[in-house]
Amino acid sequence: MSEYMEKHSVARLVGAPPGYVGYEEGGQLTEAVRRRPFTVLLLDEVEKAAPEVMNVLLQLLDEGRLTDGQGRTVDFRNTLVIMTSNLAAETFAREMPEEERKKAVDQALRSFFRPEFLNRLDEVIVFHALTPKEIGSIVRFQLRQVEDRLKERRISLRLTAPAEKLLVRVGFDPEYGARPLKRTLQRLVVDPLTEKILAGAIPEGSEVVLGAEGD
Repeated sequence: MSEYMEKHSVARLVGAPPGYVGYEEGGQLTEAVRRRPFTVLLLDEVEKAAPEVMNVLLQLLDEGRLTDGQGRTVDFRNTLVIMTSNLAAETFAREMPEEERKKAVDQALRSFFRPEFLNRLDEVIVFHALTPKEIGSIVRFQLRQVEDRLKERRISLRLTAPAEKLLVRVGFDPEYGARPLKRTLQRLVVDPLTEKILAGAIPEGSEVVLGAEGD
């Protein structure tokens, strides 16, 4: 929701009022749900939205409908609304019992959001901190995407266990989770592979084995 940090961004959600530019286009939110009422609405990092945008969301959750800039009522009763938040993310940077973590998250939510907003949420789910095993699964998933691109040149890719452990260790940050992992793969895997392919060091039909130093 970082795109909706300004109060005028409400018009982007529900549409500009009559006489304003973009009036005929409708709102990004209301128009999408009007056309597809049976949908899933994902609001990422909802805490970044402007207070005016939060008021719109409050009405949506309370009444199950919104009025767009053209005066049409858009029904949200068949829309599943999922919101994510990074509030209390710092608690994941250190070890603590899950019950204690949930209490810290609950306190952060109550300190930031208005009670009437929280009262309209059906459930708050606190995700567990990622484990090395789960990070390893993400590494393998992202490497499969690299493998798919290499198949165009008939190049296969294999990762050794020590190399996977290295990527997990370097690409995981306790505070930011797996976010740095994509940059790590780009720096340690994709960029070196690209350079060698362009230099002709890895011809078509090759098998590339990714290992770690000392492997």
